[in-house]
Amino acid sequence: MMPSWMLRALRASSGLRGRLIGTFVAVMVLGAAAAAWAGVQQSTASLISSHTDSAAADLISRVTQVSPSVRYPPRQDSLDQLRNAVGVNALVGFDGNTSSSGFFASGWESVPSDLRAAITAQERSDDARVSTQRVEADGTSWLVIGTPVMITSPEGERAPSGIEVYAAYDLTDVGQQVDALVRGAAVTTALVLPLAVLLAILASRSVLRPIARLRATAQSLAAGDLTARSESAGVDELAQLTRTVNEMAESLQSSMESLAQMEEGSRRFAADVSHELRTPLSTLTAAVEVLHDVLARADHADLSDDDARESAELAFHETQRLVALVEDIMEVARFDAGTTQVRRETVDIAEVARECVSVRGWSDDVRITRGPARSANGRSVTVRADRARLDVILANLIGNALTHGRAPVHVEMSTRDGGVSVAVIDSGPGIPPDDLAHVFTRFYKADTTRTRAHGSGLGLAIARENALAHGGTLTAENRDGGGAVFTLWLPLGEPDASETPEEDHR
Repeated sequence: MMPSWMLRALRASSGLRGRLIGTFVAVMVLGAAAAAWAGVQQSTASLISSHTDSAAADLISRVTQVSPSVRYPPRQDSLDQLRNAVGVNALVGFDGNTSSSGFFASGWESVPSDLRAAITAQERSDDARVSTQRVEADGTSWLVIGTPVMITSPEGERAPSGIEVYAAYDLTDVGQQVDALVRGAAVTTALVLPLAVLLAILASRSVLRPIARLRATAQSLAAGDLTARSESAGVDELAQLTRTVNEMAESLQSSMESLAQMEEGSRRFAADVSHELRTPLSTLTAAVEVLHDVLARADHADLSDDDARESAELAFHETQRLVALVEDIMEVARFDAGTTQVRRETVDIAEVARECVSVRGWSDDVRITRGPARSANGRSVTVRADRARLDVILANLIGNALTHGRAPVHVEMSTRDGGVSVAVIDSGPGIPPDDLAHVFTRFYKADTTRTRAHGSGLGLAIARENALAHGGTLTAENRDGGGAVFTLWLPLGEPDASETPEEDHR
């Protein structure tokens, strides 16, 4: 296993800070190395040039001092005289005769061919100049200098004497000085590294600090604090980005405030309208019920009485439907306003389901399977739930299955995942795939071809809101063998200390 500190270091190095520091350090080190190398090259060239000029001047001076005393054409002793005057590593040649020592012990073979060709060319052009060439011999660097000896006539005319003079200078000292320069450049580059790291850290902080502030602002916005802003200073790209983020936050805050106002207005409108409709609907309901009862008791035979009776029946049922719609709208408004109260108590979910079916007259079309919902000790599995809201959930699910599916409807209960699962399964064709994702959407009706569809389109939405209010879930799917399945899951919950589960004596 890799140590935790190493993992943190690797994560840091792969982040923006690590890349900034690495890039900054690399640029500084490469810059320092390039500058040091250029300095070494320039210093080396200057050092060699200075040494070459000094050696050439020394050779010219020695030849100039001795050449007037040399006979022309020179004999061997004159060549030895001139060679001794030049130095230890010298060669003097004339017309095939040489006097050599040291570096030139092998005679003309020791003279670089390119250098001798340059000296020979100068003799033919009557132009006496010093020529140089660097050579390596036995691992040692040498500077070889050659020059032709000129004769000046009494009339002042200069002419080549045919004498060639070569001298070799050991460049070991120069090489050591160059090596010292290289070592100094390497040390300088190494010293730049910690300074580069320090400057890179400081630079990365100055760059990443605004980014960190932007990140904190974004997190605050994501958490819901729409007033979060970042300070913007300067005119660089980060400052422009900060101002852009602030403008985005301003626009988002304005949009959310407008949306909240619109949502609050719609909630208040729905609640106010429902409240205002409730009173006249109550009066209308009472009047229609009285009319319905009167016509139901009357014994009339003519057609007009039948028409009145049918009208009263229609008015009665439509009034009841309108009352149910207003109640549903008020319930949705309470959910949206967050004022829904869940009065929890310990209830037997199978008993609630049986009462829900019995009260509504669905007993012939609904089959309740409550065996799997019993605990291991034989007691009925109970949940901590609002009995009335649990009845609303089951009534909406079973009623939806009977209305849009087909009987018989099976209500199957089981325990799973620390809670109770209630599956309502109808025997119909199932939910069309295009409608399956919208069944819990408010006012959504799958069958839009009917002019007077059953229900308000709020039943399943209210059932789901009640399930969520209990900390549970409500899902819809189609069964492989046909039929729609709505599954309610509620957590068991913890009973109050004052409550004890009732024994199931059935």
